[in-house]
Amino acid sequence: MVSEHRREIKVDGFELRSGEEIPLTIEFETYGDLDRSRSNAILICHSLTHSSHVAKHDEDDEEGWWTSMVGPGKYIDTEEYFVVCVNVPGSCYGTTGPSSIDPGNGEPYGSDFPEITISDMVRAQKLVIDHLEIDELKSIIGGSIGGQQALEWSKLYPSMVKSIIPIATGARVSPMMLGFGYISQNAIRSDPNWSGGDYYGGNRSPKYGLQIARQIGHLTYLSREGVERKFGREKSQEESDHEFEIESYLRYQGEKFVERFDPNSYLYLTEAMHNFDLSKGYSSDFQAVKEFDGLVYLMSIDSDWHFTVEESEYLAEVYEKTDSLVMHDTIKSPYGHDAFLVENEKLGKKIRLFLEYMFEGEFDSSVN
Repeated sequence: MVSEHRREIKVDGFELRSGEEIPLTIEFETYGDLDRSRSNAILICHSLTHSSHVAKHDEDDEEGWWTSMVGPGKYIDTEEYFVVCVNVPGSCYGTTGPSSIDPGNGEPYGSDFPEITISDMVRAQKLVIDHLEIDELKSIIGGSIGGQQALEWSKLYPSMVKSIIPIATGARVSPMMLGFGYISQNAIRSDPNWSGGDYYGGNRSPKYGLQIARQIGHLTYLSREGVERKFGREKSQEESDHEFEIESYLRYQGEKFVERFDPNSYLYLTEAMHNFDLSKGYSSDFQAVKEFDGLVYLMSIDSDWHFTVEESEYLAEVYEKTDSLVMHDTIKSPYGHDAFLVENEKLGKKIRLFLEYMFEGEFDSSVN
């Protein structure tokens, strides 16, 4: 047990979809309190490189990755809702991943760590929800890979979920994004310090490869309009630096990222994202989610080319064939895929109203 709000559970044998079984530590954080009926719980699924620390627990706490969205009196009001965020398997923020110690040999897993899927992430989250003795989730909210998890919840546990809010996501990753992801992964694997994934314990890590991977990935999160507006073709202001501003920005993002993230985790999590297919195990996407009859509030970004508006529109068509009530909003923003982490006021107002009126038929998503 880490603290009152930062906690962990341990599972001696967690069977992955690959068939392999591992001892699993799952780290999670909670915000607010469960009401008497235990029906006010919201699960927030973090994005690719974030953790379960979605918001600050108090004024002295570190900033969370969605602090402006989650907290007392905020858009996702923790005075009204009990918020749970679970760090996913494969990560490097407390839940078992490739940098964790394999109890079988006392060494980091490295290349021996098994494949992780979106389904594994959701089933790990379900263990936490069961541990908290929650039978029903008011909503599941997530962007990008977190949105994939929200979709998977509606597929695996349809009766437990009253609503899902998938943001900037899709039923599967497009071939274009698979291509960019392949190049990013190769940047890490081509770094001589990667050592086939077994670089732990020494004084060298494939940081250069991870920097490049992050730069490639980060560029796909932006939009052409946003890049031109923010950077143009301006040169860096540093006297000793002849880079363009966009180059300096990407270099900074890469250097900052390697200080906080594990290269192997990046490989495992991006692979899980790439391999996600809503229809897996079924004849179609509709067949996969046909048992879900909760509310579906899809949110897309007009400048997002990582997961496009059309991909959310397609999901809306899929869920409309079920007994679900489906809504789709497109957020206007120059920030591309990153908008779901940046445009907090635009998203927050709509999410707050949806949560307030989702069962009363009074929700008007046209609010600005």
